[in-house]
Amino acid sequence: MISIIMGSDSDLPAMRAAADVLKELGIEFELSIVSAHRTPERMFEFARTAHQRGVRAIIAGAGGAAHLPGMVASLSPLPVIGVPIRSSNSLDGWDSILSILQMPNGVPVATVALNAAKNAGILAAQIMGSHDEAIQQRLLAYKQQLAEEVARKYRRLDELGYEGYLSKPS
Repeated sequence: MISIIMGSDSDLPAMRAAADVLKELGIEFELSIVSAHRTPERMFEFARTAHQRGVRAIIAGAGGAAHLPGMVASLSPLPVIGVPIRSSNSLDGWDSILSILQMPNGVPVATVALNAAKNAGILAAQIMGSHDEAIQQRLLAYKQQLAEEVARKYRRLDELGYEGYLSKPS
């Protein structure tokens, strides 16, 4: 199981993408709000016990100071994937990115792009798939679908008359 947590319900619009991709891949997940600043005891309990509840990876989204992913990673033996969120009080998301990305040695947090919870979901699925053949096969099928979508798009360009089009400087 994957746990998806966020610091506030205002993060849900971005974090929903992780749940959607895990659902599409048939991977069990839980979704909750765990605030590092407003409910620190809840965060401590969650991080210390997640592995005992069958969680295999944690996706943690946070905006602003974005301490949630790093604090959870400091307390849990599980891999943590941080999703920086552009929030209402954000410095265009840079505060969140740097808070999650710049972890000290010994407390790793895998970090995806700003608001890229979908990538966090895929990465969590890949972690699960590294030791589960069924999940790995679903990931391969998912990636094949992505390739087919791109192929449809470039064929559409061909249909519009842009086949082999190269823009050459004058």
